[in-house]
Amino acid sequence: MNATHYYYGTGRRKTSVARVRLYMERGPIVVNGKPMEEMFGWPAWQEFITEPFRVTETGGQFRVVAKASGGGIVGQAGALRHGIARALIVADPNLRTQLKRAGLLTRDPREKESKKYGLRRARKAEQYSKR
Repeated sequence: MNATHYYYGTGRRKTSVARVRLYMERGPIVVNGKPMEEMFGWPAWQEFITEPFRVTETGGQFRVVAKASGGGIVGQAGALRHGIARALIVADPNLRTQLKRAGLLTRDPREKESKKYGLRRARKAEQYSKR
């Protein structure tokens, strides 16, 4: 197997999209050309992103190269986790039940509600004054 062969997965969360490539070699997780630790400084985000590897016990077996765009840092972390889980299934279809049971294959459907006219945000209104 040559070094250019990879497994692909697309992850989504809120308005973020992550295009993930898994290479069958040991290596770091690189997001947008930077190490994951630099891109996602908070340790909780790093644990969140690497959850698919922990669930399937495949940590350290893959090198991850990803491009994340749109949304904020939390949305990109969620999209990355979703993309890694999908790419793991392409690499090994037997991991599907473990990932499905852990809820890592379901795209989080929560989106920001649109603003309504006459209100400050989707539901926030001026304080009601009786007099």
